[in-house]
Amino acid sequence: MSMKATNSRILAPRAQTPPQIVKSVISGDSLLLRGNPGPQGQIPKERVLHLADIQAPRMGTSTREDEDWAFESREFLRALSVGKPITFTSMHSLPPSDDVPRDIGTAEINSADLASELLKNGWAKLKELKRDPTDEDLRKKDLEAEARAAGKGVWNPHGPKARTTHYMMPTDSQGFITEWKGQQIDGLVEQVKDGSTLRIRLIMPDGDHQFVNIALAGVRCSRVASKPGETSEPWGEEAKFFTETRLLQRYIRVQLLSLPNAAATPFQAGANASAPPPASIFIGTVLHPAGNVAEHLVAAGLARVVDWHAGMLASSGGMERLRAAEKTAKEKRACLYANAPAPTAKSNGTAINGNSRQFDGTVVRIWSGDQIGVVDRESGKERRLQLSSTRGPKLSDSKQAYYAQEAREFLRKRLIGKHVKVHVDFVRPREGEYEERECATVRYGNQNSNIAEQLIEKGLATAVRHKRDDEDRSLEYDKLMAAEQAAAAEGRGLHSGKDVPARKDPLNISESAHRATTFLNGFKRTGRMPAVVDKVAAGSRFRIFLPKDNQVLTLVLSGVRAPRTARNASEASEPFGPEASDFATRRYNQRDVEIEVHDTDKSGGFIGALYLNKIENAAIALVKEGLATVHGYSAENLPWAKQLYDAEAEAKQAKRNIWKDYDEEAEQAAEAPAEDANGPLKTEYLDVIVSDVRTKPNFAFSVQVLNTEGIASLEKLMRDFSLHHKSLASPPTFVPKAGDLVSAKFSDGQWYRARVRRASPIKKEAEVTFIDYGNQDTVGFPEIRPSTSSSALCPARHTMLASVPPGSEYHEEAVERFRQLCEGRKLIANTDQKEGQTLHLRLIDPNDTSDSYNSINADLVREGLATVDKKGCRYLSAYPGVVKKLQEAVATAKRDRAGMFELGDVEEDD
Repeated sequence: MSMKATNSRILAPRAQTPPQIVKSVISGDSLLLRGNPGPQGQIPKERVLHLADIQAPRMGTSTREDEDWAFESREFLRALSVGKPITFTSMHSLPPSDDVPRDIGTAEINSADLASELLKNGWAKLKELKRDPTDEDLRKKDLEAEARAAGKGVWNPHGPKARTTHYMMPTDSQGFITEWKGQQIDGLVEQVKDGSTLRIRLIMPDGDHQFVNIALAGVRCSRVASKPGETSEPWGEEAKFFTETRLLQRYIRVQLLSLPNAAATPFQAGANASAPPPASIFIGTVLHPAGNVAEHLVAAGLARVVDWHAGMLASSGGMERLRAAEKTAKEKRACLYANAPAPTAKSNGTAINGNSRQFDGTVVRIWSGDQIGVVDRESGKERRLQLSSTRGPKLSDSKQAYYAQEAREFLRKRLIGKHVKVHVDFVRPREGEYEERECATVRYGNQNSNIAEQLIEKGLATAVRHKRDDEDRSLEYDKLMAAEQAAAAEGRGLHSGKDVPARKDPLNISESAHRATTFLNGFKRTGRMPAVVDKVAAGSRFRIFLPKDNQVLTLVLSGVRAPRTARNASEASEPFGPEASDFATRRYNQRDVEIEVHDTDKSGGFIGALYLNKIENAAIALVKEGLATVHGYSAENLPWAKQLYDAEAEAKQAKRNIWKDYDEEAEQAAEAPAEDANGPLKTEYLDVIVSDVRTKPNFAFSVQVLNTEGIASLEKLMRDFSLHHKSLASPPTFVPKAGDLVSAKFSDGQWYRARVRRASPIKKEAEVTFIDYGNQDTVGFPEIRPSTSSSALCPARHTMLASVPPGSEYHEEAVERFRQLCEGRKLIANTDQKEGQTLHLRLIDPNDTSDSYNSINADLVREGLATVDKKGCRYLSAYPGVVKKLQEAVATAKRDRAGMFELGDVEEDD
């Protein structure tokens, strides 16, 4: 047999193998083949086929450059074969590589020999044969010669086009992303590492090639084992095969979106860390003419949606499509979602706690930067809501306190008093110190804006990172994530990296009466002032914040009185007190208002008016709702007094709240005598002696009328009194003290009632005042007896004077001065009003009758030791001359800084 025959027998082909699919092309003369999936979807095995007798330029790596024409040669074979069925004949088997079989042989696609096609187009060369050429060898040699003569492929005399291929990721990751972010770049998928991680050759506009690793935006597939001994995650191999069959060595368009690190939130450590090292992967979208493979992966149940990628996909609507695909996979319970809970229908039905899941309401309170109070329009109930999937800054954290204040103010300006549409997404159960809370998406305005999205977009809150299968989240969670990433990209608010100190606490100018007084005149001159209702303490009492001066004050509405509300559990509210407070809260709490100050009260509160929307007077509104009554005296001088009375009449007529049991006829019947009772009495001057002054429980005194009958009765009483005490012995241990009411022996040998002014235990004597006659004397202890009776004298409470409160430093001085002026002296009294057995007296010094309106009452006021009792003296207006005199006395006391006016005007006017 000839040598040729011998060689032919050596290279004789083996039997043809079953058809395979070209998975990828390694170079212009080598292919990676795979079989078809198994009957149960098993991943097919792979093998490498080297085309016999030809040689193509070698592709480069990170350590060596491409040989000339390597990419073009491989590109020809790739376009010819990838993804197509192939028949091949193995002529020789090589040792396997990583358990992948390798063969040398021939291959055909659609009856076309691949080696011949490569030679004909000049993309491969024949190897030097070490055997006698066969007819086939000669045919191929002719094909090569024709290609060389035509200057095809590698035989092109001009050489390959100059290009640089960068096999490593760009060193300046951030710069590369900044330059190309959002732009679509042509690319070729060179490798599929797992279902959602690709190695792509980018064909840059300048002709260079840049290799990049890309993670598909919005999705993540299970990891595939990359080392011997490792195990792939469930469905990882299937996801990789899914992507390979569709994208490997196919041309696609890449849109780079971001670096891989999720932006650190302000609540995570290292938010302000130094620049990261060069990235090993980018996040982007890979677009094939057939669609976005990420969406197909999710729909097939081979990938999960990555929440924090929402911001990258917001502008293109990509996240919505991924969620739709996710919903489809869950409904089919495909692959990764086989055990996932069924999607919950977030409908308009009933929430877990029995409340309506969707409702309209009005925002009445901003609790914090992520919680609000909304009154359900249908039920009238206030519901405290947490903004779904939103976390506001913490006021307790010094680094977040400023932004916590800003977030609360942002919500207040946008929502307070506004109509909103609420959808309760879920109810967060009680956990530890946190109570059960409804978490909702809240929309407002004509644009149906999501307030949580706006808050996060401003950098005043962040989106909560939910667990992978946590369905309790906002309906628009992806938009919240997109808003956060936009805020982070712009460095807004919490993402600015700046440590901004919190605003200083406002100055409380109602801390004391003295401090309030110093601001009064300035407020009066200013008139209406812009303010914010910081808190509603009661129906007619508010805590007001003045933003311009960073001050807070207490404002009491003038001209009205609202029922009192209990301040703690041990107190009881007055009827309709809670209703008045609730009305004021819903109407005025945290609203922008205007206030007008008229005066101050004794506790440091400011008395005045509160206006909403410049025209609504809060006092009138409360009265009209039947939640406050008109305070006659303080309302008289107000410009809107008539409106108050009209509002009260309307509330009475409608029998609202306080007036629900109002009987107009009964009131009219009662008013007639009441008006007479408050009218002036006939002037009747009486001679009296102030016989006793008491300070407990309230300031009061007793008088004895000195008419003929009264004197006779007094003398008889004194005789009986004296006889009684003559037969009594003083207790041996009795020691009188200053202020004691006792019985004492006068110089005439008789016993009388007396009050101890001062006592000396050493001298065993006391200085006393005989209170029934006004005499004073020094009496030894043996001639003093403890008093057993104060006799039946006519008591009178002097209510035209309001003594300085017991807690005041002027109280004792005022009582002592009254005693000096009145006790034991014969005075003239006029009864201005009768209240049962109590007489309201005007006391007149008989030595000072130059003016009929002069009185000891006015003297005490003039010395700053008493004030006019405007609350108790309903009859006061019946005595205009007396009132004028008292007002003059008050003016003098203020001018001279007398007594309680020493440090300024402290007179109460409410």
